[in-house]
Order: sequence, then C-alpha cells, then structure tokens
Amino acid sequence: MIRKHALLGTAVFASLVGACATATAADKVTIMVGGYEKQIYLPAKLAEGLGYFKAEGLDVELLNETSGVDAENELLAGAVQAVVGFYDHCVDLQAKGKTVESVVQFADAPGEVEMVSTKHPEIKSMADVKGKSLGVTGLGSSTNFLTQYLAVKAGVGLSDFTTLPVGAGTTFIAAMQQDKIQAGMTTEPTISRLIKTGDAKILVDLRTMAKTKQALGGTYPAASLYMQTEWVNSHKEITQKLANAFVKTLRFISTHSAAEIAEKMPKDFYAGDKEAYIQALTGSKGMFTADGVMPAGGPETVLTVLAAHSKNVKGKTIDLSKTYTTEFVSKVK
Repeated sequence: MIRKHALLGTAVFASLVGACATATAADKVTIMVGGYEKQIYLPAKLAEGLGYFKAEGLDVELLNETSGVDAENELLAGAVQAVVGFYDHCVDLQAKGKTVESVVQFADAPGEVEMVSTKHPEIKSMADVKGKSLGVTGLGSSTNFLTQYLAVKAGVGLSDFTTLPVGAGTTFIAAMQQDKIQAGMTTEPTISRLIKTGDAKILVDLRTMAKTKQALGGTYPAASLYMQTEWVNSHKEITQKLANAFVKTLRFISTHSAAEIAEKMPKDFYAGDKEAYIQALTGSKGMFTADGVMPAGGPETVLTVLAAHSKNVKGKTIDLSKTYTTEFVSKVK
C-alpha cells in the first residue's frame, strides 16, 4: 500500500513538472527594424502576423526605427538582440572593430530606388546630381552608402552634392514636395506613392537582381536579420528559433501572391491604398530569398561598393566570412 502511494506521488510530481515546463515563459527577444512598414523589411511583421514566432516559443518584440544606422546603434548598445536591416552594416561595422553577422539573409537586391523630383527635369542620371541635395533615411544608413556609390560611379565627387537625412514615407515625400531634396533613395510603398501623385519618377531602380547587377556590378544582398556574433554564439538555441521563423516566412512569401501576403500585414501599412501596396509588392517580392541563404558573390559586391567611398572601409582588410553565417538557416526543416 505504501509503495502504491509512493508511485502515485511520483506520478503526480512528474505531472506537475511537465505542467511547469509547458508553462515556462517564452524566450524574450527584442528586434529593431529599420522601418517595419517598408516592404523591404516585410518579413518581420509577416512572421509576427503568421504566428511563426509564437510557434517557435519566442516572445518577440518588434521596435520601429526609420533609419538602419540608428537600429545598428541600438544593437551595439545592447538595447536589442537583433536588427532587421541591411547586410552592409555587418561589413561596415567590422571595419570599425565590431563583429556582427547576418544570420538570415532576406533579400538579394536592395529593393531601393533613387527617385528624382519632377520639378527637376535637368536631372536625367546620377551624373547630374552635382550641387543637389539627395534624400537618405539617415547618415551612415544603407541608403546613404548606395547613394554615394552611385554618384561617385557617375563621376560626381562626394563634396559635389549633399545627402540629407529625411527618413522614409511621409517625411521623405514632404521633403521632396517642399524641394528640400531634388532626388533621394527610398523604398516601397513610398516609391509608388510618389509616382502616383506625379511628384517624382525613377532615376535608378534597385528592386530586382537584374537591375541591381546593372547598377552595382553584381548581386547586392540587402535586408537581413543581423546580430552580434558574441550573442549568437552564446544563444544558439534562440538564434535557431529565429532562423526557423524567418525562413518559414520567406517560404511563405515565395509560395503566395502579393495579395495573400498583404492580407497578413497591418492595414495601416497600405498607406491608404491597398491596391497600390499589392501592385508594388507584386513587382518587388522577387527580391526575397526563399531559404535565407547568403547569395554567392553578394558579400564581395557589398565590399566593393563600400570600399569605393567609405572612409571606414577603404583600405581595410575585411574577412567577409565573419560577416554572415549559414549555420542556422541550413538546419531549418
């Protein structure tokens, strides 16, 4: 009889342990997104909307920051564990002695466009931006890197034009309407909004791999999930869960229409025009990878672009193998 009660007690104890394990709090992760309403960073909110974070046992908080360089600073300060931003920050930061790596590569093209104000028909190419003010999301941002590269490649010196931080969306549009900037680099859905109102037209298109190769000379891996290497190495289980959620999101993007994807996004992301949002996504969703893997040759193109004008990178020895990893995306079932 005593033995029977002892066995029963053991069973109850085991049951309680199991219940406690089930009730264990999800792993908390804070991710800073360089403007989560931008279509280039769509996987962040989409993963949340599809419930993929929760399915992995993650409690993910997405914070919004309009400029990638500010998101980068939050990561280095330890305020967030990860950033959804451009891969080129990983290269730039290594030149500054910081070890940061892309864990999931979202896109193999920037998804950016250099827009030119229709008030300035004299600007027919990047060779015509001398003396002009060009809008970027922030100084030190990826839009700034790319704008400077395109201008220098066209024969315009860095001292011959000004880059002005104007953010994205409404603030970018206002800067162009008020002629504070004569051209500028932005993303969807801002691109479509400017074209629809007739305020601007496309000068350089980086929304597809083909057009990106034409403008930059190769594949340019852009949107990614990047993290400090030290944190990744000490939190491999959580990092794997993040990779699982994001790779599944990328698979969803590759196997669903823009309209189906739009239905999973917050309604305010449409900027008042759902059809325009869907149309823009239809034209640009091909920039997303289907597996989160870094495209071959991509890091080399990024290094070439940055080394051409960046004082941080120029002349520095960069170990590209330390700027990204495929360890986690390769394990996603």
